[in-house]
Amino acid sequence: MSGRRRGRQNHGRRCNPPLLLIALLALCLTMIAAPAWAKPGERIGPETLAQIFPGAERAGSMAGNPPAASVFKGGARLGYVFSTQDVVGSVGFSGKPIDILVGLTNAGVISGARLRSHNEPILVIGIPDLALRRYVDGFAKVDIHRPGQLREGEAFGALPDAISGATISSAVIGDSIIRAARTVARGRGLLKSTQAKLRLDRENYEPADWQELRADGSIVRLGLSRGAVEQAYRDRVAIPGAEFPGNRSPEELYTELYTGLITPPRVGQNLLGAQAFNRLLGKMGPDDQAILIAGNGLYSFKGTRYRRSGLFDRIQIVQGDKIIRLVKQHYHLFCGLQIAAEPQLREIGVFVIPADTGFDALTDWRLELLISRETKQGARVHLDFPLPYVLPAGYRIGQVSAATAEPPDQLDRVLAYMQRQLNEGEPALWLRNWRDRAGRITVLVGLLLILSAVLVFQDNLVRHQRLYRPVRLIYLTVTVVWIGWYAGAQLSVINVLTFAQSLLSGFRWEFFLLDPLIFILWSYVAVTLLFWGRGVFCGWLCPFGALQELLNEAARLLRIPQINVPFALHERLWPIKHIIFLGLFAVSLHSTILAIAGSEVEPFKTAISMHFIRHWPFVAYVGGLLFLGLFIERFFCRYLCPLGAALAIPARLRMFEWLKRRFQCGHECKVCAVRCTVQAIHPNGSINPNECIYCLACQANYYDDLTCPPLVAKRKRRQERTEKQAAYRAKASQ
Repeated sequence: MSGRRRGRQNHGRRCNPPLLLIALLALCLTMIAAPAWAKPGERIGPETLAQIFPGAERAGSMAGNPPAASVFKGGARLGYVFSTQDVVGSVGFSGKPIDILVGLTNAGVISGARLRSHNEPILVIGIPDLALRRYVDGFAKVDIHRPGQLREGEAFGALPDAISGATISSAVIGDSIIRAARTVARGRGLLKSTQAKLRLDRENYEPADWQELRADGSIVRLGLSRGAVEQAYRDRVAIPGAEFPGNRSPEELYTELYTGLITPPRVGQNLLGAQAFNRLLGKMGPDDQAILIAGNGLYSFKGTRYRRSGLFDRIQIVQGDKIIRLVKQHYHLFCGLQIAAEPQLREIGVFVIPADTGFDALTDWRLELLISRETKQGARVHLDFPLPYVLPAGYRIGQVSAATAEPPDQLDRVLAYMQRQLNEGEPALWLRNWRDRAGRITVLVGLLLILSAVLVFQDNLVRHQRLYRPVRLIYLTVTVVWIGWYAGAQLSVINVLTFAQSLLSGFRWEFFLLDPLIFILWSYVAVTLLFWGRGVFCGWLCPFGALQELLNEAARLLRIPQINVPFALHERLWPIKHIIFLGLFAVSLHSTILAIAGSEVEPFKTAISMHFIRHWPFVAYVGGLLFLGLFIERFFCRYLCPLGAALAIPARLRMFEWLKRRFQCGHECKVCAVRCTVQAIHPNGSINPNECIYCLACQANYYDDLTCPPLVAKRKRRQERTEKQAAYRAKASQ
């Protein structure tokens, strides 16, 4: 009765601690996420204007297409201020919006840039705000005609170096700034190459599916059956009696070719997706063009020779009297398109046509497919099949005022082409990261192999008390110092939320391959979850968890009293971390910004990634958790860690029970339950896999005949028998 009465009384309370915690957390997140800048469309304030356009006195309101605010000093217009989100709908590598305010002078030089908002998780985990601000500030004085190039005798800057540990997000930010600046410059007539009476629409975007692009001529098709190819040879090649080998059906598809100019956003952004399209344009010069070539069928338009020679010998572009041969440096591989209702395509490639080739996007051109066949008589016959392309009228824009027209600067084109040549030919960003971190990858893989050996041969290790404890303490020290502080490979609940978001919004392996150490750790954790549960990460590979345990070990040596939380209270505190995780997951479905701000409940960023170099409230929070950990080992892991809660969910699927128990456990003996450092063993002797950190302490007790009562009793009986036998022998010898 008393228990039920207490239950009713608790149920009738007006304040539930977990619900109160969630409410306070939501309130804090709302305050943290409040925007500090004016909303798009409003006037730019004096303070913001001074930051992104030094020397300007006032700015108008956002207007025009693309939207930008004119900036004035006295009565003279100095340039424009704009938002990358308003201009190009910039998104980060995670697929979430990213917004930067940029100033652009009339000469096409960026006067300044300030990050307004972003949702890039990798810029939250371990990247100082100062580093991010410095990177964006570094775009000041960059000439958009030729980013990365310096004008002789003029103070124009080069592109800033990428943020260490956030290279891909840095590239996304840089691409967004340059692309948006060029878009505004074209729309306002600032780029020299856009001063013609008729120009290509490189700004406007509207959704379209594959059928719509095919219907309006944005994408054109050439289809050839085997019979059509054979007939073309016979009709167009004057070789009497020529016969070609093969007896396949003439109706069989020989090749199907699609092509189109994808520089206009309506084509390129719909085909490739916003992220890939942004990255592509960021690598192109302002006057370069990009075309899509995709194919199906038996005959490959790429072939294999280009891998050795660098030349695609089966295709070429013809425009007027110019023949443009496509080379490996022009080629960008895409494994799939992002557009709705696309056909199944066996080969997909994007080719960037440099401006110095003389290719004119407004003039008709054709893609020629070159097929070479050998007759039965041994003669080789070459034939070309043209695929004409006419730019749809909707992608032509005129008239730009000719009063300010200037002849194109050929030097600009050459320099832009040289810069593009430098950028191209580099391996994918994630692959470069793996190559650059080869040494760290080797060390990490070695550490994981050692841990695997410990887990597989755990019985052999824990039988030797003098070996087990030093091995564990040394491994935890390496986890804190090398994995955490040196390599920065601290996993976070943000990784879990990002993975869930990617499954909902479009999964991309490149994002997860960006940081090789994090990827390897997550892969290892995923495997060990199925074999040993969540404890492998929490107990061995989490730098903050290892730091807590090492500090508590020192506290025990200093005889700091330990608080033994009553088990009834202890198990009622377990759900807090699960509530925190579910709250963060629910918030992330609505706003990644709020979820990222809420993830500050994790002390990993402050204690591990940023080495305690942070504002004092964050350091004080971490210090408080570590202080509590001196009295209650792994206090944060037990009750507050959302990552541990997230890992506990799939850990229920583990296939094996490696931790041994005796029937006396929890009945005749409660040593392990009392000595478990995180109280993961119930009073009845059962181990809770959701709380176990797999420290193997209970297994050391299991084999210790000085600790485990059944083994103690067995050892005493053995000693008694030995003593009796010795006494009997002594008596017999007398």
